[in-house]
Amino acid sequence: MEKAVSDDLVLYTNPMSRGRIARWMLEEVGIPYRRKILTFGGTMKADDYRQLNPMGKVPTIVHGKNVVSECAAICAYLADAFPQAGLAPPPRERADYYRWMFFAAGPVEAAVGNRTLGFQVPPDREGMIGYGSYEDVLDALQKAVSGKSYIAADYFTAADVYVGAHLSWGMQFGSIEERPGFREYMERMTSRPAALRANELDDADMKELQAD
Repeated sequence: MEKAVSDDLVLYTNPMSRGRIARWMLEEVGIPYRRKILTFGGTMKADDYRQLNPMGKVPTIVHGKNVVSECAAICAYLADAFPQAGLAPPPRERADYYRWMFFAAGPVEAAVGNRTLGFQVPPDREGMIGYGSYEDVLDALQKAVSGKSYIAADYFTAADVYVGAHLSWGMQFGSIEERPGFREYMERMTSRPAALRANELDDADMKELQAD
């Protein structure tokens, strides 16, 4: 059966981007949406798209009149916009949920990106940068995912989408080193039906782009 689509919720993405995180989150939510593929250096930089995302990057979602970019923000927004999916803890129980989702969006993203580019914070300058050091970031993340099934609650949440995606991508390309607990946690998250479904959809889109 062909998947239902909706013009009320649109994902602007590219299958070779962080848009995969947003698509996984949309599949977890389980509501109809339409996806629009943009090209790097082409439609992604077009004036009409920059009206939605001035950075000219993906992903971006448009939900009715609401425009949301940045993967962590998209995950948090969708969890709140569609509470029936049960992907966010109750407001008074969101301390770990916010902490670890935005830890991944801030320190993890920055530390891993800098290391991949060959930049290392001098030891006497670690206090000047938010994440301190790559090693400190991975130590904290290792502690967060070890000894429990999910990172922010006793059930799966949007924080697991975001953190699980970072670990999957990072270990696949070697930008995040193997640590005890990392692979076990990541594989539990990425083996979920919604994650597998999102991956299949993105892989199909990638083949379509390559064929053009």
